[in-house]
Amino acid sequence: MENYIELEQLLFGSCPALELRHDEMLSDHTSFRIGGPAPLMAFPRTMEEVGACVRSAWGLGVRMEVIGKGTNFLAADAGVNAFFLNTGLLTQMELSGNQSITVQGGAPLSRVALFAAQNSLTGLEFAHGIPGSLGGAVAMNAGAYDGEMAAVTVTTDYLTQAGEHHSVSGKAHEFGYRRSVFSDKRRIIISSVLQLKPGQEQVIRARMSELAARRKQSQPLEYPSAGSMFKRPPGQYAGTLIDQCGLKGRAVGGAQVSEKHAGFIVNRGGATCADVLELVRQVKSTVQEKTGVALEMEVKVIR
Repeated sequence: MENYIELEQLLFGSCPALELRHDEMLSDHTSFRIGGPAPLMAFPRTMEEVGACVRSAWGLGVRMEVIGKGTNFLAADAGVNAFFLNTGLLTQMELSGNQSITVQGGAPLSRVALFAAQNSLTGLEFAHGIPGSLGGAVAMNAGAYDGEMAAVTVTTDYLTQAGEHHSVSGKAHEFGYRRSVFSDKRRIIISSVLQLKPGQEQVIRARMSELAARRKQSQPLEYPSAGSMFKRPPGQYAGTLIDQCGLKGRAVGGAQVSEKHAGFIVNRGGATCADVLELVRQVKSTVQEKTGVALEMEVKVIR
C-alpha cells in the first residue's frame, strides 16, 4: 500500500491534472463485466501524463497494467494488485497522408474504422465491429472476416517500461496469429500509423453494414463476453470443436458456453472469474479427450 501512496504523491507532484481513482472496480472497465478492485487507476489525457505514469511506476517498482477497452481481459474476483494505466481518454486520430491515418492507442477500433470511411479510405472494414482499442488490436493482431491489423499497420510508437520512446516499422512488429512484438506487455503502445487505400465511402459503409449484420446473427452480442475465448487451432475452429463435443449451453455459475456461438463464453449474469475459469477447464478437458485437440485461451487472465 505504501508504494501506491508514494506513487500517487509522485504523480500529483508532476501531473497535478492527472485523474487518479482508488479501488476502481475492474468489472466497470472490462467487456466481461468481471473483476474486483484495482488499488490505483490513472486516466491520462496527454502523452506527458502517460510518460509520467510509466516512469514513476517503473522507478518505484510498482506493477503496472495497461487497459484500454478491456475486451480481452478476465480479471480476478479479488481484484488485481497493480497500478492500472487506462488509455480510454487517448483517442485522437488524424490523417497523416493521402492514404494513411495516425491513431492514439486508446481510440476505439470501431471509431477508427468509421474515421477511415468518412475519409473514403478502405482497408479497415473488418475492424468496425471489433470492440477493442487500437493499442490492444495492434498488440494482439486483431482480425476478423479475412482482415487483420498486420495488413494495415506500418509504424507504431511505444514506451518501454522505463518510459523511453521508441518505434517499430514493418516486419519489426513481428505480427503472427493473435500476437505481435507487443504481446509480452513490456511495451506500451502510444500510437500507430495505418496505411489504407482510396475507396468510396458509400461502398465502405455498405461493407461495414454487411459485416455488422453477420456479427449480430452469429455472435452473442446481447451478453457480456471477452469475444472469442480460444485461439483457432491449426486447420480447425475452436467453436466448431466445442459444439461437436456437445458443450453449447454448458454453464458454471453465471458463465455459459454461448448457445449461439460455442467459441464464446458469456456472462449470463453474476458470473465470476472463478466461474469462467472452471468452465474453460471443463471445455478444454472435454475437447482434448474427445478430439485430441488442445485448446489455448485467447483471453488474458489478469490476477
